[in-house]
Amino acid sequence: MPKKILLEMRNINKRFGAVVAIDNVDFEIYEGEILGLLGDNGAGKSTLIKIISGALKEDSGEIFFKGEKLNIRNPRDAIDLGIETIYQDLSLYDNLEFSMNIFAGREYVKQGLGRIFGYVDVSRMRMESGKVLEGMSINMPREREVVEKFSGGQRQAIAIARAAFWGKKMLLMDEPTAALGVRESGNVLALIKEFIKRVKGIVIITHNIDHIINVADRAIILRRGKRAGSVEFKKYKGKSEELHNEIVKIITGFESISNNQVT
Repeated sequence: MPKKILLEMRNINKRFGAVVAIDNVDFEIYEGEILGLLGDNGAGKSTLIKIISGALKEDSGEIFFKGEKLNIRNPRDAIDLGIETIYQDLSLYDNLEFSMNIFAGREYVKQGLGRIFGYVDVSRMRMESGKVLEGMSINMPREREVVEKFSGGQRQAIAIARAAFWGKKMLLMDEPTAALGVRESGNVLALIKEFIKRVKGIVIITHNIDHIINVADRAIILRRGKRAGSVEFKKYKGKSEELHNEIVKIITGFESISNNQVT
């Protein structure tokens, strides 16, 4: 049975003045897939993710979600589709507890008179956020501890939990293990593997090839704004070093350089 495409982009272009950030790029993620988006700095990774998330508008091209052609004009359009984005800065509120960060900007209000006066339903939000924590591989401090006291890995876990709670279809993650130690990176990668069971697809931008090999099913590689290639990881089962080298070759364009030198 063929895999179903969750989101597809065709012939996407994006310029910033004279700079071509995305050059006629095709992109696809399948249902149930964790996809790595790789490439050097300036390859176009963040620009592509921002187009999907609605933070940027493509200059030309087509976007399809579950087979339906879309016009993602702004972040609200993406959120309404069930697409949530975790940027590198995480956008957490340090002075708020875990549950309040999950619901920040989307707070539940009490019923009856509470709704009339706009009273926030703190108890319900704590209960719902507690459900999010169930099964997570990262130990959290006390529920009512403010986020500024959390470790880097725990803060990343909050961002992932918040995105998974609201993003029912797809998560976009920008460098989820950046600035984390080995142990916390491992915990975050384990958490990503858990959350693919709750959403339809996850896209991860990272410079860490080993982390992508550990967690993803496939990778799409960009180079200088173009799609340079893609790699199916299952073809390299038990050959992680060979897979790593293949990805590096595509990122650097080594094969293209070699081929151009052949006479």
